[in-house]
Amino acid sequence: MTLVKTVWTAYGPTALFVLLWSSGALFAKWGLAHGSAFAFLTLRFALALLVLTLVGIWRRRWLPAPGTRLHVAATGLLLVGSYSVCYLLALDHGLTPGVLATVLGVQPMLTLLLGERRLAARRLAGLALALGGLCLVVWDSLMQARVSALGLLFAFAALGCMTAGAMLQKCIHQAPADVMPLQYAVSLLLCLAFLPFQPHGFEWVLGFVLPVVWMALVISVLATLLLYRLIQAGNLVNVTSLFYLVPGGTAALDWLVFGNTMAPAALIGMGAILLGLLQVFRTPRA
Repeated sequence: MTLVKTVWTAYGPTALFVLLWSSGALFAKWGLAHGSAFAFLTLRFALALLVLTLVGIWRRRWLPAPGTRLHVAATGLLLVGSYSVCYLLALDHGLTPGVLATVLGVQPMLTLLLGERRLAARRLAGLALALGGLCLVVWDSLMQARVSALGLLFAFAALGCMTAGAMLQKCIHQAPADVMPLQYAVSLLLCLAFLPFQPHGFEWVLGFVLPVVWMALVISVLATLLLYRLIQAGNLVNVTSLFYLVPGGTAALDWLVFGNTMAPAALIGMGAILLGLLQVFRTPRA
């Protein structure tokens, strides 16, 4: 029992986060077949905010500490709201998911360059190898790429929002449950501001409702709680590099659940990602 507890403490939260986050693409694809992207995102944020508020009422604490609320709100606006909106707008303006994933894959490198004074060549090489592996995983999408200037602009905006938001979140030392209600409140307001100018129809069917519930409760609440705890406890570059595993995890879940086989390039890419992350996470010699 002690060994199991030790293994879970060391690897459990990280593995669970990657698994849950990887499931998001499958549920989002299912839900978006029955509704517009902004309707889906707005309902997801609204439900997540409702649950987080109820948890806050039960805990008798649903706001960050006085003096930190502006910082927390700005962090949520970048990391949750603006990133999600820019991500959707990049796809809406012609970028394929593979191109978008590749642009966002630069984030750990950018975080390393901006956040660490001593640049280890080994870590940078590991990130480069993982990024190359990511390109192989999404190779089919890259080959179908349609690139537009506006789509790329929103993609780089999403990259900037995620990078800046993660660095700001690293500076927050309060419990995630204390800061997330305010962050999702400002993110929901941002979605509502865009909603009148975007398609927002949807079908009230199980194929839309269940994905919204999954994305709200499992991804926006549970997986984000895990992410924030990982950011608080670990190295920010290491944590953000975990996102390299997500496309491979999604492909693996797609194979296990739906039987869709993975291309040989994707399998090679997953191996390259794992080798790259081993270099990133390896503890340097004294």
